[in-house]
Amino acid sequence: MEALKWREHRLEKEAKSDTFGSMKTTVDLPEEELEEAMLHTKAKTKTEAVSLAVADYNRRQRLAKLADRFGTFTDMMTRTDLKKLRENR
Repeated sequence: MEALKWREHRLEKEAKSDTFGSMKTTVDLPEEELEEAMLHTKAKTKTEAVSLAVADYNRRQRLAKLADRFGTFTDMMTRTDLKKLRENR
């Protein structure tokens, strides 16, 4: 639960950050999608909902690039391996 609160705080901070300034843009979005985004993000305004969604999308893209860079682990323990290790104590 703590991780979820931290994530929400981080996304809010990124969305409200004016480090790079802001840009006014006219966007045609499906009303139902925007309303659902507002529910999920708990945003009070449409602008905040879009900003949070863009910040989350960018974060996910950075994480995907990071995962590609590091690859996957083939020598990780499986749950079965871990269970056997614990049973042998």
